[in-house]
Amino acid sequence: MWKLYALLTTTMLIWGLNLPLLKYMLTIMDPVTMTAFRILTAGIAVFIILSTFKLVRLPTKQEWPYIIGGAALNVVMHHYFLNMGLFRTTGTNAGLILGTGPVLTAIFTALILRNYPTKIQWLGAIAGFIGIGSVVLAGGEGLNGLKLGDTFVFLSILAQVLSFLVIAKAARTLDPRLLTAYMLTTGSLLLIVISFIQEPGEIAKFATVPPTFWAAFAASGIIGTAVGHMLYNYSLGKVGPAKAAIFMNLNTLFSLTGSALFLGEIITGRHLIGFLLIIIGVILGSGAAEDLWKKRKLKTAQVK
Repeated sequence: MWKLYALLTTTMLIWGLNLPLLKYMLTIMDPVTMTAFRILTAGIAVFIILSTFKLVRLPTKQEWPYIIGGAALNVVMHHYFLNMGLFRTTGTNAGLILGTGPVLTAIFTALILRNYPTKIQWLGAIAGFIGIGSVVLAGGEGLNGLKLGDTFVFLSILAQVLSFLVIAKAARTLDPRLLTAYMLTTGSLLLIVISFIQEPGEIAKFATVPPTFWAAFAASGIIGTAVGHMLYNYSLGKVGPAKAAIFMNLNTLFSLTGSALFLGEIITGRHLIGFLLIIIGVILGSGAAEDLWKKRKLKTAQVK
């Protein structure tokens, strides 16, 4: 179990550091076109990685609905609304809204899958949510002047949360890593169609972007999306949606740390308090604290 926790933490580090790359690329290209081809690159990369381990196979008829559903929610809707939202709202508001992901996941998991988190896990989810709020509100912008972009960001996290439930069910028969490859590729093709309609001619900009864009594009597509989603979906299939989603709180911690290191942004005392609450929330909400407590009780009982 601890190896899975380490994988999830690594995934959040990858996703957190991926945010500055996305922000940079959005200053050069429109969101849908850039995202569509970045995700297509990620899907191809996952297929190449899995091919080396001989893990690629054709899905069954029963598995295709999960692939299409996961692609529609986790790739098309999540990435479309997230990038459109980031284009229209502040990072502070987006961070707070994305921080609702673990709580929303716990709620939908309980309602739909009948997999109810423990009281300690609920406490962890609440602590993490408070930590997220403390961190993002430290930017001083608060929630003044909610915009259309805020609605887009909320729709993106809602779509992602629902996709976790689809992935959890699909993982019973289909390797989550292979599911990731099919989802990314299928979803990217749908996004490319949308980009041609919404951003006609934008694809021509790829011929004029600077070399730094291509470096960010490759890092974001191959590491941030391909490796990140493959690790997350694999871990989700093992520990379940509610536990895996708790680690999403670390996104804010790593993204702000990366911004401080690479963009020169300042970390305040409120940030540090928020970070502490986020870490406590992850430890409690993931079940790690309960695992440690059970092991300690077992050792005590064995000694007696």
